[in-house]
Amino acid sequence: MDTKLLTGLITVALIAVVLLMIWAGWRNRLRRQADVGRLPDVPEAPGVPLAGADGQYIASTTAGDWLDRIAVHRLGIRTNAVLSVYPHGVLFDRTGAPALYIPAGSLTAVRQESGMAGKFVEKDGLLVLTWDLGSHELDTGFRTRRAADKDALYDSLQQLIAAAPQADPQSGK
Repeated sequence: MDTKLLTGLITVALIAVVLLMIWAGWRNRLRRQADVGRLPDVPEAPGVPLAGADGQYIASTTAGDWLDRIAVHRLGIRTNAVLSVYPHGVLFDRTGAPALYIPAGSLTAVRQESGMAGKFVEKDGLLVLTWDLGSHELDTGFRTRRAADKDALYDSLQQLIAAAPQADPQSGK
């Protein structure tokens, strides 16, 4: 057998094994995260946003563990998105993935960071929203397309969190 053919076959086999391992890891992550609750329904007519910006939805991870992407509900997939802040919550209109709506009462914090889940940018280049989904606390990252939009979004999100009634941890509502 020709050494070039043998080398090619070994390379193809190794690539196939690596892809199979990636697929199995993602499937196991989905299984481990099966207890993550159902996403809130997206309002049919959300109204006029207080602020909004085009950008990139980075991912949702377990709060404080930025390498633990949430695989269920396609929350761990990076996509282009439009982030809109409404008086009742936040809407990520994601390209190629279902829209993500976070009610104002579920939001617990917003901060600026330089990285999360494999995306690293300049100091304070990402907006990271911390929110509750059932018994899980999640961090969701967003990078605005234009740097000037970030400050307006950050201020709107802080005002939304300050004005929103927070969920009662004992009742789960």
